[in-house]
Amino acid sequence: MAAKTTTKKGKLRDKTGKDEAVQKLRIRVSAYEYKILDLSVKQIIDTALRYDAKVRGPVPLPTEIKKYTVNRSTFVHKDAREQFEMRVHRRVIDIVNPNQKLVESLTNLSLPSGVNIDVKML
Repeated sequence: MAAKTTTKKGKLRDKTGKDEAVQKLRIRVSAYEYKILDLSVKQIIDTALRYDAKVRGPVPLPTEIKKYTVNRSTFVHKDAREQFEMRVHRRVIDIVNPNQKLVESLTNLSLPSGVNIDVKML
């Protein structure tokens, strides 16, 4: 079996010079609470490592902060205001060369409510 190396464009190349396309499974996980997010990411990574897949991540993405300002009073006190904010925490996980059993086990994975998952094949 020939040794394989990875090129910059994400392709595998063996010693004979032939290129193979590398399949990636990119999983974007987002939630409002970072503790629940980290637990679900750990659960995904443990599942991937159980099937001997290469895992890159979790890579934390910038937290999206949405701020809302509301008047406390409707008429008289215009300077009295309240501010509320929502924080969306995100992580990215890349799984290189996933097999069919891994994809099936990831679809059957039960994660807590409030965790959103976006899966892409690259």
